[in-house]
Amino acid sequence: MSRNVEIKARVKDLEFAKERILHLNSELCKDSDPKTTVLNQEDVFYNLPNTSTGKLKFRKIEGFPPELIYYDREESTGPKLSTYHKCEVPENLSVVLTKALGTWGIVKKSRTLIMVGQTRVHFDNVEGLGCFVELEVVLKDDQTVEEGQCIAKNIMYCMGIEEIDLISISYVNMLNKNKS
Repeated sequence: MSRNVEIKARVKDLEFAKERILHLNSELCKDSDPKTTVLNQEDVFYNLPNTSTGKLKFRKIEGFPPELIYYDREESTGPKLSTYHKCEVPENLSVVLTKALGTWGIVKKSRTLIMVGQTRVHFDNVEGLGCFVELEVVLKDDQTVEEGQCIAKNIMYCMGIEEIDLISISYVNMLNKNKS
């Protein structure tokens, strides 16, 4: 099982936030790789039994093989633990899962990825929602959740992300909430 510590925050100016992470001149971010990768993603979320606390999604990224991802994380603000399993799958598995489970949401986004040490910094432009920053501190086997939370908080501070900017729910939940 893979683990990371995540935050999601709303940002007013995505380009400004990208520049801050690219030009950080701090001890924490000195090892950051200035390369950016733009990923056009579509995530299809499937219905799961009420007993499941996680989410199952089929992810398509332009230029990459599709992935099936199951993840579980608390929906709360602040850096939180996420556990996940993922694997590459054939494209037509999406049809089988849709027929078997039904879907409850689709999230389309353009994501710019910048690696800062062990942290995946995502700058997301989500169709129907707007602009966000996501941090995923990928935990090593011997790292504690608290260490990951500390790393996330330091990067948040460097980027000027405040507690008030944090969002507690997933994009798919936000989209579904907007439909109501």
